[in-house]
Amino acid sequence: MSTSRKNQLKSLLLQIAETMLEEEAGEAEKEKMVYMEENCPVLSISGGTQELQELCRKLHKQIEMVDEERYDMEMKMKKSNKEIDDLKLKVRDLNGKFRKPALKKVRMSADAMLAALLGSKHKVSMDLRANLKQVKKEIKEEEKQTGDWRKNIEHKAGMDGRKKMFETDA
Repeated sequence: MSTSRKNQLKSLLLQIAETMLEEEAGEAEKEKMVYMEENCPVLSISGGTQELQELCRKLHKQIEMVDEERYDMEMKMKKSNKEIDDLKLKVRDLNGKFRKPALKKVRMSADAMLAALLGSKHKVSMDLRANLKQVKKEIKEEEKQTGDWRKNIEHKAGMDGRKKMFETDA
C-alpha cells in the first residue's frame, strides 16, 4: 500500500472517530439534562421564611442520603479492592513467582518455638538452667580454721592482739 493511500485511510478514520466523539458528547449532555430535570426540580422561592426552612430541611435530608450512599459505595470499593489484592496474591502463588514478604520480628522462647514447629510432638523442655550441673561451693581450709572474721577482730583489737598476730606470722 502506498503512503498516500495510508494517509487517506488514516484521515478518514480520524474524521469518523471525531464525529463519533461529538455524538457521544451530545448524548452525554442530553442524559445529563434529563437527569437534572428528574432529580433537581425548578427552584421557586415565592413564600416566606417557613418555606425556605422546609426547603433547607429537605435539602439536608437529600444531602445525608447522598453521603450515606457515597460511604456505602466507598466501603464496597475498599472491600472489592482487598478481594482483588488477595486474588492477585493467589494467582502469583499459583504461578510460582512469589515475592517473599518482609518478616516481622517475633519474640519467642525456645520452648514456644519448638511447640510451634513440632506441635503435639514437643515434649523436650529447653530450660537451659535446669540442665546445668549443680556445683557445690568448696570451702577453703583457711576459712575453716579461722572461722568468722568478726570473731577474730575482737581478739586482735588491742595491742595484745597485734602482738599475737605478728608473733604467729613470724
